[in-house]
Amino acid sequence: MKNIAIIPARSGSKGLKDKNIKPLLDIPLLAYSIRAAKDSALFDEIMVSTDSDDYAQIAKDYGASVPFLRSAKTSSDTAGSWDVVTEVLSQYQTSGRYFDTICLLQPTSPLRIASDIIGGYQLFDQKNADAITAVCEMDHSPLWSMTLPPDLSLGSFRKSLSQSKRRQDLDTYYRINGALYIRKISYHANSIQLLSEKEYAYVMERGRSIDIDVAEDFELAEFLMKRSLNTYSSH
Repeated sequence: MKNIAIIPARSGSKGLKDKNIKPLLDIPLLAYSIRAAKDSALFDEIMVSTDSDDYAQIAKDYGASVPFLRSAKTSSDTAGSWDVVTEVLSQYQTSGRYFDTICLLQPTSPLRIASDIIGGYQLFDQKNADAITAVCEMDHSPLWSMTLPPDLSLGSFRKSLSQSKRRQDLDTYYRINGALYIRKISYHANSIQLLSEKEYAYVMERGRSIDIDVAEDFELAEFLMKRSLNTYSSH
C-alpha cells in the first residue's frame, strides 16, 4: 500500500501571523508534522503543500518534498483542505505517481506524534475502513453550554440544567481535533475521489489535540511541549 502524507501550509494567517512557520521551541511549526510523519515510517511521500517559496525551503530543510507550489485557486483563505489534497493528488497523477491513501496532517497540531499516525493506520486496517478521523474527548459536555439572550438572563439555562443529569452521569462527548485524517483514494478516468463511507474515529489524548489558531493556543502548545520534554528528560 502506497501512502502519501500531505501537510497543508499556506503562507500568511489572519489569527496568528505566519503561524505555520512560527518557531515553537526554536523549530518551525510545520516541522513537527514532518517529523511525526517521518518517524511513523509509513509514507512513500511526505509533501508540504504551500504557496510560498520561503515555506517550501523550510519544509525541504526538514525533509519534506515540495515538488510544486499551490495554484492561485487553492492559495486563497477560502480554499478548503480537501481542495488542496485533490490538487496535489492530481499533480502527482500527471507525473505518473499514484497512492492508495492520503493522510492529511495539519501543521497546527504540533503535539500529534508518530504513534498517533501509526495508531490511525492500524485502526484503518483493522476496520477495513475508507476513512479515519482523529477525535478527542471534550473538556465539558455540550449539555453544559448555552446561548445567551440579549438581556443575559440565565433563567432558561438554569431550568434546563435542573432537568438534566448530574455532570458525572453525562455521556462522554468527543470532537474532531484536526490532527489526523486518513482517506482511501479512488482514481477514475476524469476524477479523484476520497472515500469516506466507512469512516471511524481514532481517539487521541486531549493533551496532544491542541489545534493552534491564536496566540493563546500557541502558548499552551509551548507549555505542554516543555512539560513533555521535562517529563521525558527526568526519566
